[in-house]
Amino acid sequence: MGKKHVSETPATALLKARAVAFTEHTYDYVEHGGAQHSAAVLGWDPHHVVKTLVMQDEAAKPLIVLMHGDRSVSTKNLARQIGAKHVEPCKPEVAQRHSGYMVGGTSPFGTKRDMPVYVEAGILALPRILINGGRRGYLIEIDPQACVQVLAAQPVECALPL
Repeated sequence: MGKKHVSETPATALLKARAVAFTEHTYDYVEHGGAQHSAAVLGWDPHHVVKTLVMQDEAAKPLIVLMHGDRSVSTKNLARQIGAKHVEPCKPEVAQRHSGYMVGGTSPFGTKRDMPVYVEAGILALPRILINGGRRGYLIEIDPQACVQVLAAQPVECALPL
């Protein structure tokens, strides 16, 4: 089949425990390649490849934002919608501490620390998405509604063009 099996991650363990169906997609990870790279390699529209971003508010409380691969986050709009004064991306080592995943392999599922999850509303309208499965070079294809069912993700509107 050409797909290599990836050993279980905290993300896939959680999805299996919750009976969420997913398919695995592996690719050769490229440093700073991001969603654009994985979309190109896997033949997906980057709009359907979802980035998992660990951010923090003014009190340094972490949160996760799920964003289209071809968009960036308006931290100003996000902060306003979630009632924060200010939101900014976490430094990589801080993000890693909160999520338990290496940057570039961060999944919103099975994080070390429970964090509120916000999902760009347009993602929920897509039939299927690719999202990180908890390892670099490893994406899983799922129904975006799983983000709401498993993570209690709150829809927000904070997408900006890249």
